[in-house]
Amino acid sequence: DIFPATRGHALVIPRAHAADVRDAHPDDLAAAAHAAQLLAGRAFERLGADGVTVMQSNGAAAWQTVFHYHVHVIPRYEGDPLVLPWTPGTEPADAVELEKLAASLR
Repeated sequence: DIFPATRGHALVIPRAHAADVRDAHPDDLAAAAHAAQLLAGRAFERLGADGVTVMQSNGAAAWQTVFHYHVHVIPRYEGDPLVLPWTPGTEPADAVELEKLAASLR
């Protein structure tokens, strides 16, 4: 990444254009996932990362700023400046609501 979040931040970008995950060909998704896996392993092994964040956004509301499908592989280091983009909830979800959502997504 030319504007890295941390040292070693890399992008996986398929050659074929797709605006986001919905438009990407399944073979490109599989290849991107495999490349992200390899880069994550190398971040641990070769860069001494303490962790790795693999991130992919779809749509402006999800922080997508480049409208070509891509995956961020961000090596994480103790004390790096990145923070969670949301505060996890403290209350469990309503079981009935979860079932309704699950039914909608099936």
